[in-house]
Amino acid sequence: MLKRAFALSDQGAKDLAKGIIATACANLIQIIPASLLLMVVMMLLEKAAGTQVNVGRNIPFFVGITLVLFGMIAIAQLVQYNLTYTAAYKESANRRIVLAEKLRKLPLSFFEKKNLADLTTTIMGDCTALERTFSNAIPQLLGTILMFVIMSVGLAVLDWRMALCIIVPVPVASIVVVLARKAQSKAELENLEAKRCAYDAVQEYIDTIKELKAYSKTDVYLDELDKKLENVIRCSFRNELAPGASTTAAQFILRFGLVAVLLIGGNLVIEGMLSIPMLILFLLFAGRIYDPFTNCFMLLAEVFAALVSIGRMKQIDNTQEQTGSDCCNNIGCDIEFKDVYFSYNEEPVLTGVSFVAKQGEITALVGPSGSGKSTVSKLAARFWDADSGLITLGGIDVKTVEPEVLLKNYAIVFQNVTLFDESVMENIRLGRSGASDEDVRAAAKAAQCDEFIDRLPQGYDTNIGENGSKLSGGERQRISIARALLKNAPVILLDEATASMDAESETMVQTALSALLKGRTVIVIAHRMRTIANADKIVVLDKGKVTEVGTPSELAKKGGLYAHLVALQQKQQMSSLPT
Repeated sequence: MLKRAFALSDQGAKDLAKGIIATACANLIQIIPASLLLMVVMMLLEKAAGTQVNVGRNIPFFVGITLVLFGMIAIAQLVQYNLTYTAAYKESANRRIVLAEKLRKLPLSFFEKKNLADLTTTIMGDCTALERTFSNAIPQLLGTILMFVIMSVGLAVLDWRMALCIIVPVPVASIVVVLARKAQSKAELENLEAKRCAYDAVQEYIDTIKELKAYSKTDVYLDELDKKLENVIRCSFRNELAPGASTTAAQFILRFGLVAVLLIGGNLVIEGMLSIPMLILFLLFAGRIYDPFTNCFMLLAEVFAALVSIGRMKQIDNTQEQTGSDCCNNIGCDIEFKDVYFSYNEEPVLTGVSFVAKQGEITALVGPSGSGKSTVSKLAARFWDADSGLITLGGIDVKTVEPEVLLKNYAIVFQNVTLFDESVMENIRLGRSGASDEDVRAAAKAAQCDEFIDRLPQGYDTNIGENGSKLSGGERQRISIARALLKNAPVILLDEATASMDAESETMVQTALSALLKGRTVIVIAHRMRTIANADKIVVLDKGKVTEVGTPSELAKKGGLYAHLVALQQKQQMSSLPT
């Protein structure tokens, strides 16, 4: 039950159960001093009534009992700490790892639909919030409830009327807090959304600060950012309103319990139906029961807020993973699409696409923007799964192979290059872990990288900054090509691989690729027709459908969309020449 309710691991649920029991025991042990105090009061009352009682003779007994109680409380607190705080920190760390592993197994379509700032908040912020909840709120709350049940039974045995005076206010106060849950959950979601928007805006400001300054829009953007930050403050304030009001009302109701004990207990004492020591005992027990609940009502609001975070985690947990066989027994590396359909956000992207990219050939995907070229390459590598139809690698349905196993056959160069705040050497070595420095340099040379690497202060050991900020766009793209070459996979996917290069660099890279891609299955996506003039096959896409297939010369003679695109680009190039 704990595992399902709070999205815990098996060990985390066991540790939480132990923490709840330890908290209940710690609360019960802290009630014992009240009984000890009652014994002293009874002795003093007996002495006041004229009974011969030697209080001094019992002092060593009370001192000894007091020392034992201190030891028991200390041990109980230590055990409670180890079973709550220490266990909660371990579970939080484990939860982050589990979420990261889950994300690793999800299709890329999940990340394109999900806001990255939201995912970061879930992994970091939500897990941190749950540390407090699992270490303090939930064990204390459920432990107090367990202690309350045990105490209620004991008090009912002593006197059911007095027991009712103490017991009844607790569920009434709890109902008040629970009734505020819906309003609190709504406010918590609004608060999280406001924070996410503010985080996004701050990140966007940092990413686009050059453009904002260039167009003198910094003040305008910062005014909008101020509004979003002010909205965070308003949402945070509203988020505290419901739990604050309900908790105050619940604590007020508990105070009526003490009043009821005094009134009804005093009346029973007057009528001779209850002794004064028993009245004092019930007053002491009422205080010891209500004090933990006063804290628990505040903790209950924290638990309700945590349930929103847990819901976000469960949403990730419940997302369907891409699974498959841990081996790929393909025969050759031909990639074939058979009547493939694919939709993104319910919008059709590919409609009945069929073609074959043969091993040892360069197959180019051509078409207007939005025709589905990049989607085809992503489906081929199983970044996404097709809605229907069949995509095979060497005769094996890619859907039947575990994505990470499948991707060992692919080297990919994306249109948007991602580099790390590391050295040139390590950024290229990402293509094949454990590759020697010589192999890295050979791949860099083949991708025409050595020319600019030699100019860097420390050569291959130069740190290139966040996302390669110290390099030009063309240099970053050549680093990405070097990675793909280093991987030496049988299938190469090039998505606008030379888009950021000048004509001279593009020519050098094309020459290098022509020599190094022999014998492999190569799928190239390009908008510039001259970059694919030497392709073995052209697949023309338009509005998600294959409209033409053939060699460049065949399609040029056909006079279709490919010929139109070639003519259009040639016209643009001629018009850009100096007159």
